Amino acid sequence: MKARELLRRRVADEFGGFAEYVVWLLPQPLPPSQHPYKYRLAYVVDQRCVLRYDNERGKGDHRHFDGVEQPYTFSSPRRLVADFEADIARWQHENRRP
Repeated sequence: MKARELLRRRVADEFGGFAEYVVWLLPQPLPPSQHPYKYRLAYVVDQRCVLRYDNERGKGDHRHFDGVEQPYTFSSPRRLVADFEADIARWQHENRRP
């Protein structure tokens, strides 16, 4: 099986920012991740990435929230998107964006 793109989407928000979603299904896991997905989700505001979820080779699953990197427990692409969108709402609330 070759890698297959499952999701590629860019969504602008009313504040001039955007959320970008990219998820691939791989033939085998990307070490040290234990699942067969490669992903990169980013929320950019005022040309600055304020939130990112990714699983680059060697680092595994993690997220960056306002410049702080933390481990992320991946369970499914659907849960990944839900967690990402919840963090976007949290960031908007904490930064006074309705």
